[in-house]
Amino acid sequence: MLQDGTQCVQGALQSSGKPERGIVDLAAPEFGVLHGGESHVASRVEPEAGVMEAVKSVQKATGPAKGKTTTSRQGRGYSSSRRMFLKALGFAGAGAALPLAGPGVARAGVMGSGEASAAAGPAEELVTVLDLSKCIGCGACVEACRESNGHKFPRAKKPFPAMYPPRVKAEDWSEKQQLDDRLTPYNWLFLQNVQVEHAGTVHDLYMPRRCLHCVNPPCANLCPWGAARKEDNGIVRIDDDLCLGGAKCRLACPWHIPQRQTGVGLYLRLLPSLAGNGVMYKCDRCYDKIAAGGQPACVEVCPQSVQTMGPRSEMVALARSLAEDMDGYLYGLEENGGTNTIYVSPVPFEKINAVLEKGPGKPHMGQVGDVMRPETALAKALVAAPVAGLVAGAMKIASTIRKERRIREHDND
Repeated sequence: MLQDGTQCVQGALQSSGKPERGIVDLAAPEFGVLHGGESHVASRVEPEAGVMEAVKSVQKATGPAKGKTTTSRQGRGYSSSRRMFLKALGFAGAGAALPLAGPGVARAGVMGSGEASAAAGPAEELVTVLDLSKCIGCGACVEACRESNGHKFPRAKKPFPAMYPPRVKAEDWSEKQQLDDRLTPYNWLFLQNVQVEHAGTVHDLYMPRRCLHCVNPPCANLCPWGAARKEDNGIVRIDDDLCLGGAKCRLACPWHIPQRQTGVGLYLRLLPSLAGNGVMYKCDRCYDKIAAGGQPACVEVCPQSVQTMGPRSEMVALARSLAEDMDGYLYGLEENGGTNTIYVSPVPFEKINAVLEKGPGKPHMGQVGDVMRPETALAKALVAAPVAGLVAGAMKIASTIRKERRIREHDND
């Protein structure tokens, strides 16, 4: 496809003159390209060779013109054909930039529904299975989480900077740190209790709630700053040194898990009134303990062994076996294309979700489709888009240049 695109570009421009300057020199003021052919983007991402060949062939469209020139804001002389070239190149470049440096590609990779990352690392991601038939609601897991992760909790600086526009509100949990009946920046795990009738029996169920650590996490794929990321072992965590608190991760998350604390983090050292609003926080599966060969604090302290953590294939088999033994149901195995947290329940999750208290900091347990499927399909489609856009732009450029030259030559006669 790239070769065909190059041939199309060359054919469209075969009547153009010789280039006066290279494309990178022409594009410098508008596209952030350094003189001498060094590109800011190219320093991070290596474009496909076929695309670069197509770009080089477009240079033929910028041959010397006999007409008048206009002076840009930078004081350089540009012919009208070059301005048209830059304008059309912008449309083609927009398509080229997306698959090369899009959020999904840059941080978590573009993965199909339920597929693990192909990045180097452990053969399998870690999955946690929670058997809800065992949980007695003692709260030991909640306390262990707080004790183990307290050093990671935010330490807000007050007074908070005034936000602009004023409609942007601060989110402050620093005076509510003991709140444990919902997710907050100081409470990454909480318990919910429901009574559900099923098959003639009323079930009293307790459920530990936290981040599900998606296989293809929207928060990591769509974070504009790369603060949210997925580790090779399947843990999804937020780097509080990079996060600006924009809450894109919460918006992208099907369960709206991440919680924001204003008055902390990098934004305070930048433009605190205009850019950022704190840091986002959520469960990180005690990644530091796992890195040291341990288990998450909530798993270690549970007196009922509600949670079991291990390689994905083993945990999926365990979850299915538990569900079969209790004639039960699973949640998290397929939701959002698959997560690394699987709940096993003796009652359908549709019934649980119907009576579950839901709202800010209290996520639902309803059905969730693969949120990233459209993004994945789009990324695959955009592999061809840069060449298609470049060809279309080049043909338009060539046509416009020929027309302008005919007009100028007619005027000069």
